[in-house]
Amino acid sequence: MIKIAPSILSADFAYLARDIEKIATADYVHVDVMDGLFVPNISIGIPVVKSIRPTTDLPLDVHLMIERPVRYVEQFCDAGADIVTCHVEADTEENILAAIDKIHAKGKKAGVVVKPRTPASAVLPFIDKVELILVMTVEPGFGGQKFMADMMPKVQAIRGYIDAMNPACELEVDGGVDGDTCKVCIASGANVLVAGSAVYKAADIPAKIKELRG
Repeated sequence: MIKIAPSILSADFAYLARDIEKIATADYVHVDVMDGLFVPNISIGIPVVKSIRPTTDLPLDVHLMIERPVRYVEQFCDAGADIVTCHVEADTEENILAAIDKIHAKGKKAGVVVKPRTPASAVLPFIDKVELILVMTVEPGFGGQKFMADMMPKVQAIRGYIDAMNPACELEVDGGVDGDTCKVCIASGANVLVAGSAVYKAADIPAKIKELRG
């Protein structure tokens, strides 16, 4: 079962509740949190997560593109996140592990994220402790970028690690996913696809979500 997590970064922020309702047939709501430090952009934070929580029954998949996420993971959990993912590049291994522990202590799912230049092996210290691993198929920070097909060997390698060490863990890809690139992501072992512009620019959003499932 392929899961689709539309990114609300591509939604109309003036009508967020309406645009979240439009993706009701998806599996997760992907929420991109950027601090202007870890990535060169600023997006949404804790108050917005809290305000959108009552608008949907879908799990909120909150992707923290922020420096030292251990400082904020508990507040995102309290605001209504169901899954909180932290970049392995955003802090020391010790602090990322501490962030994962804090997320779990709140009863939520935890994940780690790797940027394009980060090797697959960077997930190994965390693989038996997380429910999701996210591979970026664009440089994080901006929506609408071109899909990096050369990330597929990394996705395949992490799929191998997951199958061997934590088969229940989900493998997510984020960046440039559309009706064409979704196929190679699924073939490479991903089971959760983040899609922003492909979903929100579609004339028929439920049909596009169905198409992305492959």
